Amino acid sequence: MRCTIVSFSTVCILFVGGCASIPHTIAPASQLIDPGTLNMGRALQSAAEQAAPWPTEQWWQGYADPQLDRLVAAATAGNPTMRMAQARVAKVRALSDGARSNLLPHLGAEAAFTRERFSENQFIPPPYAGSWAWSNQATLDLSYDFDLWGRNRSSLAAALDYVQMASAEAQEVRLALETTVVRTYVNLSLQYALLDIARSTLRQREEILSITRKRLAAGLGTELDLRQAETPLPAARAEIERLSEAIDLLRNELSALTGKGPGDGDRIRRPTLSVALPVRLPELLPAELLGRRPDVVAQRWRVEAATKGIETAKAAFYPNINLSAFVGWQSLDFGKFLSPSSLIEGFGPALSLPIFQGGRLRSALAVSVADYDLAVESYNSTVIGALESVASEVVSLRSLEKQRAEAGNSCRLARRSYDIALRAFRAGVTDYLNVLNAQNQTFAEAQRKTQVEARYLDAYALLMQALGGGVPLKSPPAEGGRP
Repeated sequence: MRCTIVSFSTVCILFVGGCASIPHTIAPASQLIDPGTLNMGRALQSAAEQAAPWPTEQWWQGYADPQLDRLVAAATAGNPTMRMAQARVAKVRALSDGARSNLLPHLGAEAAFTRERFSENQFIPPPYAGSWAWSNQATLDLSYDFDLWGRNRSSLAAALDYVQMASAEAQEVRLALETTVVRTYVNLSLQYALLDIARSTLRQREEILSITRKRLAAGLGTELDLRQAETPLPAARAEIERLSEAIDLLRNELSALTGKGPGDGDRIRRPTLSVALPVRLPELLPAELLGRRPDVVAQRWRVEAATKGIETAKAAFYPNINLSAFVGWQSLDFGKFLSPSSLIEGFGPALSLPIFQGGRLRSALAVSVADYDLAVESYNSTVIGALESVASEVVSLRSLEKQRAEAGNSCRLARRSYDIALRAFRAGVTDYLNVLNAQNQTFAEAQRKTQVEARYLDAYALLMQALGGGVPLKSPPAEGGRP
């Protein structure tokens, strides 16, 4: 009998299913970009000619600074932003468990024990009519959605896609945090190097002042020479103080990134970073990059979820059937409540026919299609941006390699010029201004060399971030993403 009812109901659904037809005019307009069609340009092609492995998961270890390794590990373990990302993954995973429950039978229990006065003019017979008595009922209720058109399955698939998206976004947060720690640490190293230059410059100017005083005492100099030699000293001391302040602030920033108080920053020592960082790219860059950049992977899973959203919206146009059943006891008194004569039971299908919805289903489908188009274009934009960021960092690193060599030459030439000017000043064959100009040039070239090296270290961190940080992620199947 039960099979007959279900079969008959299914026939009815198939018969009237055309009452709410899917509008074929509502369809996606966007298409996923094929990375193979994008021109990588000379920068990426030349960098990829020398085959190199992908960055390791601990890519910052290339800087060869154990203190940096400890800071990155502390940041990824204790930073609140990282924990927030992990909490979002846990939340989305819990939501997917809720979507999975729609595919399973639902069993519940209900019990009601009510003391009431029964009407004399209804179906309650004497002696209960017109008197107070107990009305008791306890049932077990079973319901099951057959999900004939896959609406619940599509919803579950979308929820699982969102779990993957949240996981990729958590990796994106982790990579951004690692990169921020490294770049802040590189800046700290730069400030220490600039502090060394400022202190060296102060010592040189103090030496020049000492020579000027001796020249004045010997009658070889003037009072103007002495005052000119004294003038740069306060500015040099102020520069040292400014750089010391910057170092303390960067220590506080690193301490905050690791999820600790400012006091922990006092234990951070001077960085010892290696600059031996080769600029090479892995082979098969466009294709492999799509599975390693967490932002690209997250957007790809978003497209997959949007695809399932369209399938869910389409399934709402079709009729649905649920099977419900119950069994329990019902009695007007406690005396015979659990007796076999008080047993109640029943089952039957429930039909839902979307005949006329006032445009609600069309609107829901249009929203799902628009979400899909937004997801696709967001993915396309992220792919283009990913390749652009890799190319830009390669261009910067190639240029900085040449700038480092030229800055080193300029620094050596400026130092030789200063040494010559200082010897001539001691011998009394040149004046103070020539020495001051040579010293200022030495100071400027030393600063430029230090800043170029710091920019190189910083650009390398940005390149590692652009390559995805060396952590392969789970990506959707290549044939997915199309509703």
